[in-house]
Amino acid sequence: MYSDLLSALPEVIGFSNFAAVIIGVIAGIVVGAMPGLSATMAISVLVPFTFGLEPLVALGLMAGIYNGAMYGGAIPAVLLRIPGTPAAVATTFDGYPMAQKGEGGFALQVAVVSSAIGGIASAFALMLLAPPLSKVTLLFGPSEVFWVAVFGLASIIFLLGGNPVKGLISACFGVFVSVIGADPIYGTDRFTFGQLEMLDGISIVILLVGLYALPPVIDLLETPLKTDGVESSKLGTEPIWKAMPRMKGFWKTWLRASVIGIWIGILPGAGGSMAAFMSYNEARRGSKNPEKWGEGEPEGVAASETANNADTASALIPALTLGIPGTAVAAVMLGGLLVHGLQPGPMLFRENPDVVFGFMWQFLFGAILLILLGGSLATNSFARLLNLPRPLLGSVIIVLMLIGVYSIHGRMFDVYLMLGFGAVGWVMDKLKFPLPPVVLGLILGGFAEENLRLALRIGRGDWGVLFQNTTSLILVALTVAVIVGPIVKRRMIDRRKKAES
Repeated sequence: MYSDLLSALPEVIGFSNFAAVIIGVIAGIVVGAMPGLSATMAISVLVPFTFGLEPLVALGLMAGIYNGAMYGGAIPAVLLRIPGTPAAVATTFDGYPMAQKGEGGFALQVAVVSSAIGGIASAFALMLLAPPLSKVTLLFGPSEVFWVAVFGLASIIFLLGGNPVKGLISACFGVFVSVIGADPIYGTDRFTFGQLEMLDGISIVILLVGLYALPPVIDLLETPLKTDGVESSKLGTEPIWKAMPRMKGFWKTWLRASVIGIWIGILPGAGGSMAAFMSYNEARRGSKNPEKWGEGEPEGVAASETANNADTASALIPALTLGIPGTAVAAVMLGGLLVHGLQPGPMLFRENPDVVFGFMWQFLFGAILLILLGGSLATNSFARLLNLPRPLLGSVIIVLMLIGVYSIHGRMFDVYLMLGFGAVGWVMDKLKFPLPPVVLGLILGGFAEENLRLALRIGRGDWGVLFQNTTSLILVALTVAVIVGPIVKRRMIDRRKKAES
């Protein structure tokens, strides 16, 4: 295995293959920085144009776009509180407050370094652990995957802070949105209100753009003379290597987030969004100053960005070894492999080792290039967006939102739906309802429902099937701990205050 890995390296560093990775990273950063666009969309559009290319050139473009887009989503998340990609939602928690304090440039430097570290760790995991770790995914049947989804929802509701009741309401709203469309088993309509456009469900891009993009834009247009954005002197003019000493204390967060991201990536169906949320929650829980999180804590940006990039290559472990795509991007990449006559699965490593291991090297180089291309291009160029007049900036963002949402299916219904979610997001923002549980509810709601129903069908309606093995019981225990832990901690604090008084 490892001799094939080394023998694939000379071909990857050839001009055309390496240039493809560079172009892909730059294109991915641009795509990720545009609210409404995503790596999945970019790669989907790219695949038909790769028919005449060599397999490694085409795969290099895909690997570069994936790496670049996962970091690019942090740019509007930090500067405008608009996650460019679904996985960048958690980056807004501390990245945007940092930008408001005039530290937007440093926040982006933390994001790009953390993204590179997560991507490098993920690429090594794909290189070294793909065959043995592919067996681990076989341990997770429908019941285990259901409990993983429940654990993810419980984590964001009870560990994010604020009001758990409002968090629960927000999560329930997200779960409700996730079940809109055709029933995954029986095919019957659910909550479509007679609209054929809703049969396929609600796209997460539409929800994200509506909830996260419109409210800040409205605020921009409401206060055109406000000047509390990122100061031009702090937009990233300081080189990354000079900013690195300020990040030396993040190594524990980088290590923890890399492990979480890789684990979530290997688990089919979870995705970078769940990895970012879980990593953020774990880093906050282990922090000495958790009360400062959400107010501009750089370590929060590091936790989120490391995890959502550590998910990239590791998500391809079940895709390449078993032919089971763990994420939407992985599914699109499998399509790219099939276009070039490469059949994903165990035989891929035996029949096409040069291509599959070359693809792994391209992921590693794409992650490393993030520091060079993302540091200079993104931090020093994109960060100056907030120097634009606010009415002009708001207008540009609205145009990008409309183009991005319309381009999903080419229909105005999606635009109207996005505007509706924007109104909901504006109201929730004013009433202090948290938005992240809505997003995670949409991501995990249908995921949990499908696996719950599948588990019950396998168990012939016996609910005991959800508690039959050790893996499920461990996940149940973790979920209970997440729910009960904050309650116990709060009571202990109250008792301590009473005792001191």
